[in-house]
Amino acid sequence: MSASPFFLGLGKLTQYQEGRSRRATSGVYYPDRHDDISNNFDREDVIPPGQTFVLADLSGPGVINHIWLTFLHEPHRWTQESGAANHQEILLRMFWDGRPEPDVEAPVGEFFASCFGKRMEVISLPVVVGGGAGYNCYWQMPFRKAARIEVVNQSNKPIRKLYFNIDWTELPELPENTLYFCARYRQEYPAESGKDYLVLETEGKGCYVGTVLGVRTRSPAWFGEGDELIYIDGESFPSIRGTGTEDYFCSAWGLRKHLTPYFGVPHINHPLRIIGQETCSYRWHIEDPILFSQSIKVTFETYGWISPDENKENKAHSWNERQDDFSSVAFWYQRSPSRKFAPTYTAEERKLPCLDRFIAWAKDYIGDEHHGRGAVELVEGAEYLEAGGQLVLSPESQREGWIEIPITVQKKEPLRLLVELSRGPDHGLYQPSLDGVQLGDPIDLYSEKPHLLEDHLLDFWPEPGRYVFRLECVGKNPISRGERLGIYSVRLRERRPRVEAFGYEKDWNWRENPHWYR
Repeated sequence: MSASPFFLGLGKLTQYQEGRSRRATSGVYYPDRHDDISNNFDREDVIPPGQTFVLADLSGPGVINHIWLTFLHEPHRWTQESGAANHQEILLRMFWDGRPEPDVEAPVGEFFASCFGKRMEVISLPVVVGGGAGYNCYWQMPFRKAARIEVVNQSNKPIRKLYFNIDWTELPELPENTLYFCARYRQEYPAESGKDYLVLETEGKGCYVGTVLGVRTRSPAWFGEGDELIYIDGESFPSIRGTGTEDYFCSAWGLRKHLTPYFGVPHINHPLRIIGQETCSYRWHIEDPILFSQSIKVTFETYGWISPDENKENKAHSWNERQDDFSSVAFWYQRSPSRKFAPTYTAEERKLPCLDRFIAWAKDYIGDEHHGRGAVELVEGAEYLEAGGQLVLSPESQREGWIEIPITVQKKEPLRLLVELSRGPDHGLYQPSLDGVQLGDPIDLYSEKPHLLEDHLLDFWPEPGRYVFRLECVGKNPISRGERLGIYSVRLRERRPRVEAFGYEKDWNWRENPHWYR
């Protein structure tokens, strides 16, 4: 065969292709029971924790053209009692031609460019996650003898209501130069000091076709000054070097949420460059594959801005080795079996570690002594699962719009004070303070669309003891319909160990001059 029978674009649809279309599916069909409700039982209802479930076991030659799947993991009346696994806890594996090791091994979420265990919409050429719930993959996946696709439930909760369709074409034969599809997940929490972050390292002949990168920051400021460094065929100096992380993802002057066929940012959890900012990005090398004939190594520098108190020179500049949390999936094609360059992580290992030294859940302070007069309720929702709800106060008047929450400090160390507040069309303007010290300007909680957001307030070295955090209503946005306050938590977040080691602001009087780095 002189030409590939797959990788079909629109231009090939007018040409007859040899082969037979087939599907592996969770669906059932009983033609003799057309009116029977069992014809709608077209899913795998429950996959218990620890169990492996085979989605497809195919005989070749052939090529998989499309994978669609969905399942429940968001709050739903069907999952309230026992919960359900999320997509970061489900491991996707693909085996080609009876090989004992998978050439594809990645969490379902990260494979579909959806990091951090959070559902997000992705609209790109090879990967589409419709509405954050319908997972579609159009990577072409050829095989000569056999293909097995499986999911492993690594959660302590069941996978619920798993639906799937795997569309493939049975072919008479494959071209001699056919390459196999590969993908592998890797992480470092945090990125290892003194080394560039490794995305892929493999040997063989093939082409690199894509990157999904998730970064959770552990320092203030911009993380993405580091370049991509790509070493081809064993070279000691990278022949492909970029100009910055956002530039690799085809953006400029930072990363902002957007979706395009070849690159995008499905998720950024905060508009400011805070401690704990999450960024999920994808880049597909479909029109510009990176070719290799012996080997390839793909890395990213982990350099960027940091605050003066974290810099050995006690000043801010753009070239500092940071210590952020990195995760990635590399996508590539190669002829020989792929090399396993990363371990198989457990679901617990993939979960980002908590950065908070202290958390006060607002729901625990629903008593009258902690807030002004008015209607008080506990509101549940997808954003409030960790604590089981947020406290919402609808004050009788502006004067009654206040809440106080105690904070306990165990030892003197550098910390970041922040509060999680909801926004909404009927929310007010609230001034934060700590022990009577005003922290910044009032926070406008008006928003046309409700959402939860962290507000970072103070970097300080508090003495051990008890403090009182207060929010007080000082008015409202002119277009707001009310002065409501929705508060989820108050937190003290850790700073990096080098902040304590340098100790530049250990004796800073935060009561006289409160500030925070961004």
